[in-house]
Amino acid sequence: MTPAVFLLILGFGVASGAPARDPNLDAEWHNWKNKYAKSYSPEEEELKRAVWEENMKMIKLHNRENGLGKNSFTMEMNAFADVTGEEFRKSMSNILIPAALTDPSVQKQVSLGLPSFKDWRKEGYVTPVRNQGACGSCWAFAAAGAIEGQMFSKTGILTPLSVQNLLDCSQTVGNKGCISGTAHQAFKYVLNNKGLEAEATYPYEEKEGPCRYNSENASANITDFVNLPPAEVYLWVAVASIGPVSAAIDASHDSFRYYSGGIYHEPNCSSNFVNHAILVVGYGFEGNETDGNYYWLIKNSWGEEWGMNGYMKIAKDHNNHCGIASLASFPNIF
Repeated sequence: MTPAVFLLILGFGVASGAPARDPNLDAEWHNWKNKYAKSYSPEEEELKRAVWEENMKMIKLHNRENGLGKNSFTMEMNAFADVTGEEFRKSMSNILIPAALTDPSVQKQVSLGLPSFKDWRKEGYVTPVRNQGACGSCWAFAAAGAIEGQMFSKTGILTPLSVQNLLDCSQTVGNKGCISGTAHQAFKYVLNNKGLEAEATYPYEEKEGPCRYNSENASANITDFVNLPPAEVYLWVAVASIGPVSAAIDASHDSFRYYSGGIYHEPNCSSNFVNHAILVVGYGFEGNETDGNYYWLIKNSWGEEWGMNGYMKIAKDHNNHCGIASLASFPNIF
């Protein structure tokens, strides 16, 4: 696609050979580039600036509507602000799944025996947020996070585990490195391999490489894993009683990309496909419990500058919003 065609698609005129830009935003543009270490060629600079300004307009409009009570969460400019929605979605691999709905009557019965609030971070089960970078390794971060929690439950020691180990070595069970994968296949690898190294001995490289697993450095193992039925009630039981649970969601929307706070609810989110793995580390509610403002607390792998220091609250008990219960799993360590 030529620069002129690209700019016309964005809605910019090209008579002058460059998109119109707001000079009042020059300082913000330079500060944003410095913050996220962005560097472009002269041609890229114009194109990226155009995308950046369009995204800023969208985010400001959303936040104005939030101030009027028209939505339940806020958005902010972040490291993705120079990427179009189409470019972002192309980097994701969709996994088709059957829609999963939760029976309200079953949900009510189960809720009688479960706590109304859980945050496994407060109990020592969750390692610091990391950043997957340009590699599509979200599935490996989600799997490592779930194993980290169960190892802590078993040993009382919280050790960041090697995402790179999973990236390099789990193709035998169906994962595809930086292209795509699932947490439950990663669990299968660890089970078959009888071990997983720690981040300290097998550090993350943001790219796939040859398998270099060394059994002498094994820091974790599992004895089994469970794929949950695709309904929120089962995810609720697991997160309440087991610990952090790996899951996957539809994260293809701009609203997810630029989320900054509040309970995320995206009307266009799908429950029929997922494309991004995360770790469910708790749940709760805002306001009064009777208000119905329930949320899942999820840990992302896009660094601490995304969302709420790397976390998000996403609507709970909203008919499997964004497919959060459709591909959930966790490891066992007996």
